[in-house]
Amino acid sequence: MSDQAWLLTWTTYGTWLPGDARGFVSTIRDSSGIKIRHNQAGTEYDRDLPGLVRFSRQVMRAEPMYLSAEQALVAADEFLRTATFRHWELSAVAVMANHVHLVVVVAESIPGEKLLQEFKSYASRALNQRFGRPPAGTWWTRSGSKRRLPDDAAVQAAMEYLRNQRYPLAVRIAPSDPPTGVGGSWPRTLSRGRKSAGLTSESR
Repeated sequence: MSDQAWLLTWTTYGTWLPGDARGFVSTIRDSSGIKIRHNQAGTEYDRDLPGLVRFSRQVMRAEPMYLSAEQALVAADEFLRTATFRHWELSAVAVMANHVHLVVVVAESIPGEKLLQEFKSYASRALNQRFGRPPAGTWWTRSGSKRRLPDDAAVQAAMEYLRNQRYPLAVRIAPSDPPTGVGGSWPRTLSRGRKSAGLTSESR
């Protein structure tokens, strides 16, 4: 059975709305009215749809959710724990105040949507246990970006992309061996206060 590498990305609740000028991944309609979703490696994100942003704000249930440094570390530890339990290779993690990137290698039979669901669900449970349920009832936006990485060069490029995030709260770039557990060897990068709330499109 062959493996498939993925670059997974999702945002915290209310911080990166559909229609955002910085770029977003969501289902939209093209000029002919056909539903499309730009979610493949090498393709540009959709961006800058003010009407969609206004609608998204109107239906929000609470204020946007920005992770603290402590919350980011709890989430990052849970991502690694989930991957270890599922026997997935978590090659890289970057947790920012308003979004998450993961590079993960799994059996080709496992769909990207399942990966998103597993990582987000177990991280939410860990965050709820530690900090309580957030006002919106969720830490994350629905779904996220699932980009297949077609070869080793793409995997290395994705890992370097995560390494170079501008305002990370928690980062792990795995060595050549797959991760085996959570512990003192977990490299941690912290920023102070809410500096990460000033993210720009360059950090996504």
